[in-house]
Amino acid sequence: MASSGQLLKLVCLVAVMCCMVVGAPKAMAVVSCGQVVNNLTPCINYVANGGALNPSCCTGVRSLYSLAQTTADRQSICNCLKQAVNGIPYTNANAGLAAGLPGKCGVNIPYKISPSTDCKSIK
Repeated sequence: MASSGQLLKLVCLVAVMCCMVVGAPKAMAVVSCGQVVNNLTPCINYVANGGALNPSCCTGVRSLYSLAQTTADRQSICNCLKQAVNGIPYTNANAGLAAGLPGKCGVNIPYKISPSTDCKSIK
């Protein structure tokens, strides 16, 4: 079983895709890794164990989705998440839960959630 720190890093991966598809640009600094982790902490138990989805998790997913306004924001979030999940065993069970999380939270993204995402290709 993965440690809480490893699970938090895994959950952070979920947000990478949620944050890539937002339209209007903004003129503020990029989203920080701290913001990503803070928004996704309520998702840890769901991704690790399944079961009921905590409403706070979806609030965090939607919040990150709305924060990622620019290409720089989306690429920054992606890079932060990829660093966080480096070295974590990504099993089929939690990969499936992570991949389904955006849809369960009402966020529509047109790509597969994966630790192999090319952050530089995100627009």
